[in-house]
Amino acid sequence: MKIENRVRLKQFRAECQQKHSELKCHILVCGGTGCLAGGSEALYQRMLELTAGLDNVDVKIGDEAHTGVHKSEDIGVHKSGCHGFCEMGPLVRIEPYGYLYLKVKLEDCDEIFEKTVLGGLPVERLMYHEGDKVFRSQEEIPFYARQTRLVLKNCGHIDAEHIEEAIAVGAYKGFEKALFEMTPDAVIKTVFDSKLRGRGGAGFVAGKKWQQVASQKETIRYVVCNGDEGDPGAFMDRSVMEGDPHRMIEGMMIAAYAVGAQEGYIYVRAEYPLAIQRLKIAIAQAEEYGLLGDNILGTGFSFRLHINRGAGAFVCGEGSALTASIEGKRGMPRVKPPRTVEQGLFGKPTVLNNVETYANVSMIILNGAEWYANIGTPNSPGTKAFALTGNVKNTGLIEVPMGISLREIVFDIGGGIPNGKKFKAVQIGGPSGGCLITEQLDVSMDFDSLTKLGAMIGSGGLVVMDEDSCMVEVARFFMSFTQKESCGKCVPCREGTKRMLEILERIVAGNGKMEDIDTLRQLADVVGNAALCGLGKSAPKPVVSTLNGFMDEYIAHIRDHRCPSGVCSKLRVYKIDPELCKGCSKCARNCPAGAITGVIKSPFSIDTDKCIKCGACVDQCAFHAVYIEK
Repeated sequence: MKIENRVRLKQFRAECQQKHSELKCHILVCGGTGCLAGGSEALYQRMLELTAGLDNVDVKIGDEAHTGVHKSEDIGVHKSGCHGFCEMGPLVRIEPYGYLYLKVKLEDCDEIFEKTVLGGLPVERLMYHEGDKVFRSQEEIPFYARQTRLVLKNCGHIDAEHIEEAIAVGAYKGFEKALFEMTPDAVIKTVFDSKLRGRGGAGFVAGKKWQQVASQKETIRYVVCNGDEGDPGAFMDRSVMEGDPHRMIEGMMIAAYAVGAQEGYIYVRAEYPLAIQRLKIAIAQAEEYGLLGDNILGTGFSFRLHINRGAGAFVCGEGSALTASIEGKRGMPRVKPPRTVEQGLFGKPTVLNNVETYANVSMIILNGAEWYANIGTPNSPGTKAFALTGNVKNTGLIEVPMGISLREIVFDIGGGIPNGKKFKAVQIGGPSGGCLITEQLDVSMDFDSLTKLGAMIGSGGLVVMDEDSCMVEVARFFMSFTQKESCGKCVPCREGTKRMLEILERIVAGNGKMEDIDTLRQLADVVGNAALCGLGKSAPKPVVSTLNGFMDEYIAHIRDHRCPSGVCSKLRVYKIDPELCKGCSKCARNCPAGAITGVIKSPFSIDTDKCIKCGACVDQCAFHAVYIEK
């Protein structure tokens, strides 16, 4: 069914809302990548089986009769996108109660269906607990209560594969307003006045980029979405594409109308097959209803979208490398100027933003620039999605106002460090970011504040590390990633990162020299200032930030040949606690180097000169007597 005009669009929206409201119960099974890996597809299929053919029956649980839902036509079973609380998946949400069930197993489905869907009662054992307190509503759970979910508002709350669900909760309202009530210049001015900054890492003002494209003499223009998201541990854009693809598509459509583009491209890494699948479904459905294609809603505006799959090159997250990849060329950055806004895709002016940036646009058009500018900080307004991972109790996807402190994220939303460990650092911004330490826990999480500290928001990855993390190894890990992902086009990045990695590998192996520290700083300065693209320029940040914050660990590795955290295998010193050792000899019998000696039923000992640091003794000891000296 093609929607020919605005009147019919409004009618269709009302029909979608009515259809959505007529369902008395919605079973939302998380269909995000994480929960699918945990078995949520089986939960979804079981809920479909339980719903199919349900008769009208009276349900009595305990001594009370409850008014649940007793007809199959009144129940909707949906495969949603990511709910965000990935630590607790697979997740199932039941509306209209707002119940969120955690770590659901296949055998739990029948109880959920009978007790909640049919009976209207919660299954408390599957809900979030803090001590004796049970959080029945998802919104009450501390992980969610302290967030401001705008971009992620619908993720986990709608069926990700049906456009009717998206339209029922407001999809394409912003596009409708822009198309029928605003001129292209007015759209650009609204986005500019909102001070929306690109969420892909650099934080460039989106409205300014749109202005520059719209002002070009060349009339053939393109809108491109960067969905590459190559940072290890980052999955913000993936979750939007999987859970609410129409929000991002709508933002691209508004951008196309504003700058006069008729073609758009979404660049998604091939490692995101589910995101690609749901984008294809969303685009096909939008085309079917006439929201994409020629003469949209009878206005004469035409716009088509294409999906390009990237081969996984980290460098293709850089704008000029990304457009080169879409063109079928090797993904490598080019010298600027000209910039992408002047000569981007196929040499034409191009608006290039990432998924999260486009996902903000419709809200800004609907609510106004002032509304958006009042969220967050004056120079970094709005919210930011972060992937919170590592040594923190509550891992997952969060969305918070710009300007929130790192302390609030780690300890209030994240629940703090597990197992009674101490906080040590947060790696922010992926391989291109830096480390924030204890003294920086109260820093404002916005573009400018982090830049002053030598860090960056990047795409939004947050990896929390506890006291057992070795910061020299952290620097080596990220430098190894960056060096492997270097496209090799420019000498500073290609050779500089290689030399830095070689030095770091020597240090973690116990072969470092004190002069290596000065050499690392010199190389970091050269690479940071002379590399061709932004990825190369930011490559030294993890090294520089760990040198600044954890110089004592570098010195311990170099001078004392010791890893204070016991992480670096070649610097480990294995010991046997005589108080715990039972003299069973199992460690000695399994030592490949013959480094362990002793008498049965008496404490054994390790000859550190013979020890090859394989760790077999730790694995074999049933009494936890073998430990790594720190």
